[in-house]
Amino acid sequence: MRAMAKAPVLTPRADDFPRWYQDLITKAELADNGPVRGTMVIRPYGYGLWERMQRDMDARIKETGTQNAYFPLLIPQSYLTREAEHVEGFAPELAVVTHGGGKELEEPVVVRPTSETIVNEYFAKWVQSYRDLPLLINQWANVVRWELRPRLFLRTSEFLWQEGHTAHATYEEARDFAARIHRHVYGDFMREFLAMDFVLGRKTASERFAGAINTLTLEGMMGDGKALQLGTSHELGQNFAKAFGTRYLSKDGRQELVWQTSWGATTRMIGALVMMHGDDNGLRLPPRLATVQVVVLAVKDDEAVLAKVREVGERLTAAGVRVQVDDRTETPFGRRAVDWELKGVPVRVEIGPRDLENGTAMLVRRIPGGKQPVALDALATLLPTVLEEGQELLLTQARARRESRTSDVTSADEAIEAAAAGGWARLPWSALGPAGEAELAERGVTVRCLVAQDGAVPDADDAPGNVAVVARAY
Repeated sequence: MRAMAKAPVLTPRADDFPRWYQDLITKAELADNGPVRGTMVIRPYGYGLWERMQRDMDARIKETGTQNAYFPLLIPQSYLTREAEHVEGFAPELAVVTHGGGKELEEPVVVRPTSETIVNEYFAKWVQSYRDLPLLINQWANVVRWELRPRLFLRTSEFLWQEGHTAHATYEEARDFAARIHRHVYGDFMREFLAMDFVLGRKTASERFAGAINTLTLEGMMGDGKALQLGTSHELGQNFAKAFGTRYLSKDGRQELVWQTSWGATTRMIGALVMMHGDDNGLRLPPRLATVQVVVLAVKDDEAVLAKVREVGERLTAAGVRVQVDDRTETPFGRRAVDWELKGVPVRVEIGPRDLENGTAMLVRRIPGGKQPVALDALATLLPTVLEEGQELLLTQARARRESRTSDVTSADEAIEAAAAGGWARLPWSALGPAGEAELAERGVTVRCLVAQDGAVPDADDAPGNVAVVARAY
């Protein structure tokens, strides 16, 4: 009789969600803590997810006409001081280098926390005329922000990301481009590729990116009801252009300041995947993302079984499925099955001697759960449908959780109660305002974003009918 897979040793989410998260990150071999406090080592399984995220998002970014470039990791400290709000916002998180080559530096340099300042130093050189606009640049890089309360993937002193920086001739062009990135690059990527549910909204003035005139955000609900910011797109207005003299000669022959955007998404998305889709048995990876969509397991050390497992693996690979053959029969089957369950592989195909006799395999679905015997000859035709069903179900489940755990309230006290109960709250911004937002912050609750009554992204903080989405957050 086939050994049954047992649940991995993870702290149940209901008992201690943060501990469950840490257990899973480690046991699924996604990452380890680095040697310097707040840093992390991303292991191959975790980095494989990041590579697939990069590939898909990079293609979407390039569809907007944006090109990739690279800017230095080390930024002169004087650059940051040119935009007062920007330096004030990042000052507590900066890592500053004062010595190099055995000598004290003439000017300290900052390890890149973000690149608005150094990008503008070069935009000011590259932009001369309206013919040079729009200038659309993205870079894939690492940044350092000294984190006081680190947590793997969610808040680390060093993390990986992409950061886009653009310059435009008009406010309207910059505004529309920031909105395009927000909705159609980040939003479509997270929904279609990561099966993530989220709310698209506008940050309040107190939550805005330092130096921006508007910040657009995507906020997701995690399994414990807390919110996580998944990505942001900023309208920078002309603040950095003024500080760095980024001007262009208009068609009318006048010198004009450019209008700018910046936008970024990070390795935090891996942490979001864990907390949004994971269960007490481990990860549940969206099939479109998963580096391994199907693992074909040999149940026993049997020559005919091993041959069939390898044959099925080759056939599925030829059909366009990302497959890994697990023929490590020196390791007990139950342990291997548990490991693949923990790592969230969407489908397991298990083949043993009895399966061979029957011309079947046991199909085990990670996302809805459950198993069923399937004819070996039907696998290549059936699996693409099974994988797409899993992709859709993850999104459906995440959306249902957010909708069922979001309460419409009328006061700050009611919003705090909803957040304490493990959910989100929605209330009129007019009933809260900056004073109510400050009251919430004192109780560990934040306004995650503002949305219009119909769920759209509002054009202004004080637009009539704005609704505040309120929650505890990571």
